[in-house]
Amino acid sequence: MTTKKLGIWMDHASAHLMEYNNDIKTNTILYSDATHADKEKTLQKGESMMQNKEQQQQGEYYKTIGEAVKTYEEVLLFGPTNAKIELLNILKADMHFNHIKIETLSADKMTGNQEQAFVRDYFSKN
Repeated sequence: MTTKKLGIWMDHASAHLMEYNNDIKTNTILYSDATHADKEKTLQKGESMMQNKEQQQQGEYYKTIGEAVKTYEEVLLFGPTNAKIELLNILKADMHFNHIKIETLSADKMTGNQEQAFVRDYFSKN
């Protein structure tokens, strides 16, 4: 039986999900709902309200990624920001993810081909 593996390049704005099975099978992009227009509108109402809205949107973003992760056995989170660590901490706190091997690695902003090569290299070594 083949282990289901998923590589996710992510920052706070988007997550690029790449399923790996000896090669990249699928490539999906998820976006955070926080837009610049939302931030401008909310900023006019107050900074506290803006922070609450951003936290709520970020929570929904991480929840969406978490739902995608649930069916995999190995997951690689990589990217330039601490979003991968924030997501890892959320997933570790939920027992539904205990059976999944999750690792994080720092990586710069990449093209789609570079992301796929990064995932391919990582999983071919492990």
